[in-house]
Amino acid sequence: MTSPPPPYTLRASALRNWLRQLSFRDMFVLVLPALLIVGAGFWFAARYIKPAPPDSTTVSCGAEGSAYETYCARYKPLIEPFGVRVDVRQSAGSIENLQRLMDTEQSVDFAFVQGGSAEDHPPGLLSLGAAYYEPVWVFYRGRPGLDRLDQLKGLRIGIGAEGSGTRHLALQLLEAHALVGDARLLKPLGGTAGVAALLTRKIDALIVVGAVNSASVWSLLYADGISLMSLAQSPAYARRFPHLNELTLPRGAIDFVRDIPSRDISMVATRAYVVAREDTHPALIDLMLGAMKPAHAEATVFQHPGEFPQSDGGDFELHPRAARFYEVGPPFLQRYLPFSIANLLDRMIVLLVPLLALAVPLFRILPQLYVWRVRSKLYRWYGELKDLERQALQEDTTRSRAEWLHDLDRIEIAVARIGVPLSHADYHYQLRAHIHMVRRRIQGLAENVVPADLSTSGAAVGDPVTPQA
Repeated sequence: MTSPPPPYTLRASALRNWLRQLSFRDMFVLVLPALLIVGAGFWFAARYIKPAPPDSTTVSCGAEGSAYETYCARYKPLIEPFGVRVDVRQSAGSIENLQRLMDTEQSVDFAFVQGGSAEDHPPGLLSLGAAYYEPVWVFYRGRPGLDRLDQLKGLRIGIGAEGSGTRHLALQLLEAHALVGDARLLKPLGGTAGVAALLTRKIDALIVVGAVNSASVWSLLYADGISLMSLAQSPAYARRFPHLNELTLPRGAIDFVRDIPSRDISMVATRAYVVAREDTHPALIDLMLGAMKPAHAEATVFQHPGEFPQSDGGDFELHPRAARFYEVGPPFLQRYLPFSIANLLDRMIVLLVPLLALAVPLFRILPQLYVWRVRSKLYRWYGELKDLERQALQEDTTRSRAEWLHDLDRIEIAVARIGVPLSHADYHYQLRAHIHMVRRRIQGLAENVVPADLSTSGAAVGDPVTPQA
């Protein structure tokens, strides 16, 4: 008894049969344009894929000892473990930060911008949200009791350094009280320099805009002979200036033992925003948003735990990725995968567009195009064969039977040279059978029969024929 062939022999035989059924020339003619179309789609989609994220990012913060600098220091250990170095650049404050962002020659990706600093809404900048409250602190020498900015008339006032958000906001408030007439009394002092000037009596009052934990605010709250003004008109400020909010610093909120402050203080505050350039890499945007959440979520005397960051764009449009972050949290892939892998997959998803939109429909119709191309080689000879038969059987023809048979031989030789895969060999043999049938009619060997309709490609060699009338 003969044993069956081994499985690998059967698989090899099936593969050879499958290859015989293919016309590689026809497949090449059809597949190559399809691949070029899909390749063009991938190239077009790749133009919209951001390159790999840079290995560093630059954040413009504030002066030494400011809250901006403090929060930038918090960002570094939250971002750098992901392989992105954080370069912190000091500045005079919000206005200089805004100028750096608008200057395309400066490689600044992010910056702190004080609410109300960008009233003209500069293009190309997007907000990542509000980071924290920035209260307006008005310190002056003397005993507590002053509650209006008008009472500072004629005094030397430190309004913040050039390029700072403090100076911008202080001038807005002082101008509302008509206190900007004598520029000699408005000193460009802020930060630690302003604190030193107030403590050494070089100025009489100092306006500070910053968080409660900034070095300038904290040192003046504990300084002897320095009082904090409670703004009696704080509700009016909040109504007149849309970027201001009314706040209250409760009695003893700074120090219960020393009772600082010794009474409730009415204040106004703007908000600090993290602003990014529109062309900043999306991966850096996600990293910054991820760092902002733990860096600003803690409770202070002015905010509850988790109150910040907030989906408030301030003077700018909220970045689309920031809006999605505040609604649903971090991107799906970054929740479960390392940052580098999640970012790579996120970029590669864009390439699925040409695959789904072009490749799938193309490769669905390729088999049909392949069948049409193979059969079209035979169909054109059916046309010549039918035309030859019609002319050869005409009674008034001027050509001899030998000439018609010569033309028929030419058609038969051409058909024999056509390469047809095994899956379509039946059409090839049907055409050759029909050529033989026409030859018999021309030779007069089938005067009593009429061949089958040559236009019907499905006729077989042995199909019955109908006698002539």
